[in-house]
Amino acid sequence: MAEVLPALLTVGLPNTVIFAISSGILGTLLGLVLAAMGISRFWLPRWIARIYIDVFRGLPAILVIVLIGIGLGPILSPILGRSPYPLGILALSLMAAAYIAEIFRSGIQSVEKGQMEASRALGFGYGPAMRLIVIPQGIRRVLPALMNQFIILIKDSSLVFFLGLFASQREIFRIGNDASANSGNYSPVVAAGLLYLLLTIPLTHLVNYLDRRMRAGRKEKQTSLLQEASA
Repeated sequence: MAEVLPALLTVGLPNTVIFAISSGILGTLLGLVLAAMGISRFWLPRWIARIYIDVFRGLPAILVIVLIGIGLGPILSPILGRSPYPLGILALSLMAAAYIAEIFRSGIQSVEKGQMEASRALGFGYGPAMRLIVIPQGIRRVLPALMNQFIILIKDSSLVFFLGLFASQREIFRIGNDASANSGNYSPVVAAGLLYLLLTIPLTHLVNYLDRRMRAGRKEKQTSLLQEASA
């Protein structure tokens, strides 16, 4: 463990964080677009979003990573080069977008219909009302679920090792697995697992904290509204 720890901290940890954050940002942006398409008043964007979400949620993560990372490699190599690094981020982003889209959709649809009706009564069109009133409230309600998805991305980044990353691009699992294969000792894999736990356990507690705070906020708001109504 002591021998592999420097490589885990200086190479594996930064690459794992880059994979998770990059795919999280790209997946969130694409997921928000898909969520907006999924609740559109027009059938074509709804169907496009539905097909995309069903496909990427129905395929195993490793299959998506291999198909995109290896299948699109020859096509995108003139743009991205021969490095599988950006293809790994692309695969994780496309998978995350499907799940994040459903998270956003459920959050947006949980906003009371009266919010839209009040916005339209004030003169907002459908698009501005969704963009300025409804969607921000829906996003706030699903922050804990988004954090859970980010934790999943941290763990799924370990599957990118199937693409054959360069030595400087290896993530936590690949470094631990390589060290274990070279030494015949599984201690490096255990060290990699412990490092994953150091990343995910604090984030899990942060998710629980956010969930409690938001639930408490809703209860306090409901109590204040009842007090105002009774007064």
